[in-house]
Amino acid sequence: MAKIVLGIGTSHGPMLSTPWKEWGQRVGFDRQNPLHDFRGRKLTFDQLVALRKDEGLAEQIAEEKWRARHAACQAAIETLADRFHAVKPDVAVIVGNDQKELFTEDNFPAFTVFWGPTIENRPRTPEQTAKLPPGVAVAERGHAPPEDAVYDGQPSLGRHIIESLMADEFDVSQSERLPKGSGYANGIPHAYGFVYRRIMRDRVIPNVPVILNTFYPPNQPSALRCYKFGKALKRAIESWPDDRTVAVFASGGLSHFVIDEPLDEQVLAALQANDYDSLISIPEDRYQAGTSEIKNWIPVAAVMAECGLKMTRVDYVPCYRSMAGTGNAMGFVYWD
Repeated sequence: MAKIVLGIGTSHGPMLSTPWKEWGQRVGFDRQNPLHDFRGRKLTFDQLVALRKDEGLAEQIAEEKWRARHAACQAAIETLADRFHAVKPDVAVIVGNDQKELFTEDNFPAFTVFWGPTIENRPRTPEQTAKLPPGVAVAERGHAPPEDAVYDGQPSLGRHIIESLMADEFDVSQSERLPKGSGYANGIPHAYGFVYRRIMRDRVIPNVPVILNTFYPPNQPSALRCYKFGKALKRAIESWPDDRTVAVFASGGLSHFVIDEPLDEQVLAALQANDYDSLISIPEDRYQAGTSEIKNWIPVAAVMAECGLKMTRVDYVPCYRSMAGTGNAMGFVYWD
C-alpha cells in the first residue's frame, strides 16, 4: 500500500521569481484595481492607503526590506527543495488552483483530479508574453521552463483517487487531457509549474495534480469542505495498492493581493497545532482573491493531521510592494 512520507506547503507568487528591484512593477496595476479584497471588504487602492496609514507601510517597502525578504524567500525555497530531494518520494500529489489557465467561464469545477499519462508545461509564446500585465512576464521562469517540457503523470493513482473520492461522496471532475483554457498559458497552471521548477528543481517525479476552484464564485468550496476533502484524499492515497512513497504538496497563498499578517499567523498557528476549529472558523469572505489559495493548504493540513506528521515552519515572509499593503505574504512549511 502507498505511504505518505512528506508534506510541503509553499507560496508560488510571481514576486518569488522576480528580482527584488523589480517588485514595484505591479504597483501601477494595483492602483488601477478598483476592487481589492481585504478583510471582507472591497476597497480601492487609495481607500487601502487611508485605512492602513498607521501601519508604517512606508518602512515595509524600503529597498533594504525588499532585498532581505527576497533573500529569505529564496533560502526558504531551497530548504523545501532540499527536504524533498532528501526524502526522495516516488510519487507526488499536488493540491493547487487554476486562474483561468485551464478553466474558463464555460466550466469552473469545484474539485478536479488530473489523471492523464503526461503533463505539459510550455513557455508562453512572444505574442502571449506581450499581452501580460507588468510584473508578470519577468516571473515566468519561476514556473515555466525555457523550452517545452512534458512530465509523467500517475494515471493509476489519479484514477484510484477519483474512484475513492467518489465513493466518499465527493463528486469530483476528472481530466485525462489538460484543457486549452483561455490561451493565457500553455499547459499546467503556474501553481504546479512552480513546484516542478523550484521545489523539484526540474527533476519532476510522476504526480497527480488536484485542482481546487478557490478563486471564482459562486462554487468555491468552503474551508470546512476543503478540510473534509483532505481527509478523504488521505484515505484515497493510502488505499492505493501500489507500494510507493508519496509526497503531498500545497501550492499557493498566503494572503494576497493585499497582505493580512494577523490572518496568516492565525492560519500558520492552526496548521502547527492541528487546530481544525480555528481553520474553519475564519469567515469565508476572508478567503477571497489570492488569499483564497490558503484553501489549497487546508486539505494538505488534514492529510498531515490524519497521518500524524509534524509541521516544521521554515519561514513566513510578508512581501509588501506598496503603501496600500499590496503584495504577497509568503509561507514555507513541511511535514515529516
